Amino acid sequence: MEERLRSLYKLQLIDDQLDELEALRGDLPATVRDLELRISQLRSGYDEKIAEKEESTAKRETNLKEMEAMLENQKNYKARLYSVRNNKEYDSLTKAIDQADEEIRKKETENEALVEKEGRLQEEIESVEPLLTELETELAEKQEDLKVIVKSNEREENKIREERAAVEVKVKKPDYAKYLQIRKAKNGKGVVTIRRNACSGCHNVIPSQRQLDIRKKDRIYTCDSCGRMIVPGDVADSLN
Repeated sequence: MEERLRSLYKLQLIDDQLDELEALRGDLPATVRDLELRISQLRSGYDEKIAEKEESTAKRETNLKEMEAMLENQKNYKARLYSVRNNKEYDSLTKAIDQADEEIRKKETENEALVEKEGRLQEEIESVEPLLTELETELAEKQEDLKVIVKSNEREENKIREERAAVEVKVKKPDYAKYLQIRKAKNGKGVVTIRRNACSGCHNVIPSQRQLDIRKKDRIYTCDSCGRMIVPGDVADSLN
């Protein structure tokens, strides 16, 4: 059990070192993530507007071709009016001419609306482009700054991570899962020790009897106040 406690505390010490390296990066990682998210959202809307504009243009061009075909049919219908043989044929031709007129007017009206829509979309597209360029430039600069910081600590971080991997395999899976859960909830501190009769995590006093139980090292105890796992002081001192 003592080795089990030792491995958990060692893991916490290593993660403390990694947290310190992460802190050196300041708010750059969060800034980069925020910029990436904002650019992604803007780019998605930008691409949608371009696609919508292209779709509108394609529809308008299709309408124009159909209108040309209708006008050609109208021309043929009107030419045939001079050679009709009866009223029924004449009525059929004039009806076809009127229907073509109506369809042409509908498509002209639709195309006017499409032109207006394309103009509005183009304005929206042009309004987004400078902002996208600005944000992408800023992102590139922040990424480069972060890359420099990461590079400067790369060797040290790799060494620490190798050490962490070696310790992690010694930690029982249930202990490791609980450690990660507490660490996430308690600002990085999942395992603590006793300092001046108090939990070194939340600084609340630990009752004397509980301190005696913890020193027995027969199980993993947690702080009644903050829920962190506690290791005895002699275990912690042997690793500090």
